[in-house]
Amino acid sequence: MARFGGLLATDLRDVTSDPGALDSTGFWAVAADFEGRLVCARFGDIRPEPVPAPVPGAWHGPGADQWTSSLDRAQYVAGVRRVREYIAAGEVYQANLCRVLSAPLPDPDGADVDALTALLARGNPAPYAGTIRLPAHGVEIATASPELFLRRTGRRVDSGPIKGTGRTVADLLPKDHAENVMIVDLVRNDLGRVCATGSVTVPELCAVEEHPGLVHLVSTVSGQLADGAGWPELLAATFPPGSVTGAPKSSALRIIEALETAPRGPYCGGVGWVDADQGTGELAVGIRTFWIDREAPGGPRLLFGTGAGITWGSDPDREWAETELKAARLLRVASGTTPEVTGTQGTNGMSGGTVR
Repeated sequence: MARFGGLLATDLRDVTSDPGALDSTGFWAVAADFEGRLVCARFGDIRPEPVPAPVPGAWHGPGADQWTSSLDRAQYVAGVRRVREYIAAGEVYQANLCRVLSAPLPDPDGADVDALTALLARGNPAPYAGTIRLPAHGVEIATASPELFLRRTGRRVDSGPIKGTGRTVADLLPKDHAENVMIVDLVRNDLGRVCATGSVTVPELCAVEEHPGLVHLVSTVSGQLADGAGWPELLAATFPPGSVTGAPKSSALRIIEALETAPRGPYCGGVGWVDADQGTGELAVGIRTFWIDREAPGGPRLLFGTGAGITWGSDPDREWAETELKAARLLRVASGTTPEVTGTQGTNGMSGGTVR
């Protein structure tokens, strides 16, 4: 099953790794790992259904003391310093440094990411929230993403990169604005590879968005797909998302591979839906995202990623604190300790298919 924006998709018909299927027919759920694995699942029954209220006891999450990180504080701070050395050497302007948190599932047989989605909708509502549950295909994802990767409406494409995070607007620094502008330029270039010449614009630059427990700087980049370009070309030109890689993207990816010690998986990939019949689709950047790995050594685990964009102006301790800020609320939700909802914006899910 899959759940996005008030739509529930069931009756699985097809599963493929071919992005060309997204230009065929039907309603598809899409999960793309940061490392490039793509799973597209077509469903036959699509109906309006809001995210249900959490059922007490339906989700048994890890305790707060059960989580381990692929990079501890000392390793992460050292990694930030190393990125700054790459910047000083002229190899990159900005790079995202991320870490993957994981914890054993207390009740693997009863673990249902849709039940976790119900908790997220209450405790951390997000504009691009969703669920994809395909255990036979190794995909069990619950996302509370605040970030738009790609929205397609006919030939129009929009992207909404986020760079710059703080508890309040007062926490945002000139470094955050500079980082956002750098990534906007990267996204413009990515879209320019598949959009009609002169059609790529920036309707909004560094807008402030409030989300539960924090604020982000968000920009919008738009364009018109060139003749002959479809989902395969669009994904090839833009993946992985620029906001979670860095600039230049090729250099940032090499640095990420050198410094990070665990694959990101669905984290920082793409998660969403495509309605091929309507020529519409919406993929989120896979941040604020949980997923289940049932093949993990030692038994099934719940995973979650967090990271920060590193520039020359980055303070290593502040960047570590940003990764902690981004994770804290979500980990409380996943433990079953749901905080009160404050400072929210957007809906409890993606605007799915033809239902708005």
